[in-house]
Amino acid sequence: MVSCLHSFGLNGMDAFLVEIEVDISKGLPGFDIVGLPDLAVRESRDRVRSAIKNCGYEFPVSRITMNLAPADVKKSGPLYDLPLFVSLLSATGQLDAELSDCAFLGELSLTGEVRPVAGVLPMVIAAKELGFSTVFVPARNAAEGAAVKGIQVLGVEHVRQLTAYLTGAGELLPAQNGLPSAHARKPEPDFCDVKGQEGARRALEIAAAGGHNALLIGPPGSGKSMLAKRLPSILPDMSFAESIETTKIHSIAGILPPDTPLITRRPFRAPHHTISAPGLAGGGGNVIKPGEVSLAHNGVLFLDELPEFSRAALEVLRQPIEDSVVTISRVSGSLSYPCSVMLVAAMNPCPCGYFGHPTRPCTCSKPQVARYLARVSGPLLDRLDLHIDAQPVEFGALASKDKAESSAAIKARVDKAREVQARRFASAGISCNARMTPGMLLDACPMTEDANRLLKNAFERMGLSARAYDRILKVARTIADLDGEEIIASHHVAEAVQYRSLDRKYWLQGE
Repeated sequence: MVSCLHSFGLNGMDAFLVEIEVDISKGLPGFDIVGLPDLAVRESRDRVRSAIKNCGYEFPVSRITMNLAPADVKKSGPLYDLPLFVSLLSATGQLDAELSDCAFLGELSLTGEVRPVAGVLPMVIAAKELGFSTVFVPARNAAEGAAVKGIQVLGVEHVRQLTAYLTGAGELLPAQNGLPSAHARKPEPDFCDVKGQEGARRALEIAAAGGHNALLIGPPGSGKSMLAKRLPSILPDMSFAESIETTKIHSIAGILPPDTPLITRRPFRAPHHTISAPGLAGGGGNVIKPGEVSLAHNGVLFLDELPEFSRAALEVLRQPIEDSVVTISRVSGSLSYPCSVMLVAAMNPCPCGYFGHPTRPCTCSKPQVARYLARVSGPLLDRLDLHIDAQPVEFGALASKDKAESSAAIKARVDKAREVQARRFASAGISCNARMTPGMLLDACPMTEDANRLLKNAFERMGLSARAYDRILKVARTIADLDGEEIIASHHVAEAVQYRSLDRKYWLQGE
């Protein structure tokens, strides 16, 4: 007897339909799974066999062949346990139900409990697009799947629940789309806690308003990490489309918290400096997983102690930062993940950290300082729009009982600037100034004659690259947006040029 059931698989950000065919025939007892299964799928045989027996059903002593179609695409992970279980019961006549418009996802324990799996959200989205009416998923993935409207998502805790529902002897309630409420969220770090650092606060406000990358450089204890961790609190709220796309990536990676069905806060990822290049960009063996740069999609990727990262890890970021997409190539094929991130980095100016400190002497030699700074390559430095000098905080600022400006007040200005950019780029498909293409600069960045003259002088005097020119112009555009000005004035350009003081030529001359 042959039965056919539907499930899904993952190929990067996209899910594909998997038809599970089961044939039970006469012959020597055996249980074969074909259709390019990986080791986890092949091990499903033992989990399904034990679950059938331990739940009181009869496992057929026959020749069992299961085919996962399409047969030329590799199937990975334990998510096929549940559909294999249902297929066997259906093929042996122990389950009589109409399943043509249903899809099944889930891992099984040996006793029949349904365990959560990765990638439920993109697979439910694909099921809806293909016209399925119902998707059965693990109960702990049900809220995640329910973020997709227009399809019934039923959470299953145990296979007995499922068989009872399919035979009409039990009930399963559809999962509800429960977004986290505002009062249930953990409070974010606030800029009002930052003492002093007015210049760095201003620079990060500009970075948030335009989506620009930034580098914070200063001695230990000057508040670089503290400032960076508060950056998400002034970024604009995520749109629903951004939330869905970001949640898909976290779901595929298998790191979506069970109490967070939909990510509504912009991610803040801060990997340790020992991370490898595949850890940052993505990769893996049989299953290519998204890396930190994709997990930070629509949010902030913070690299603390930037020179301590390996050269390979840093250089792998250059192309993704430019294109907002990272392509991972392996012998078996290539996958692409989105990575539209704000890259924020922090570093000391030398190994001891006190080069250029106003009161504390540096203990490093000039060659040591040069080698330390050279760990950050010129091309990577060129891609960081704002170079922010985080000076030591004075005692008066630290001892002051006055609260600094809150994140809410800064965010109001950032939101206003982003609204201007949204109207400007409504037909271009981009959301902020940092995403402008070179061809858009002429129309989007009109300047006064004085501003144009100042930018020309800075370009020639500082020996800037073409990329640095574009990025200065984008930052100046953002500063003008914060001021509510349509035309970029000379003082906007002057402030933007100030944030390029660490370009490669002067990077090595400042030692």
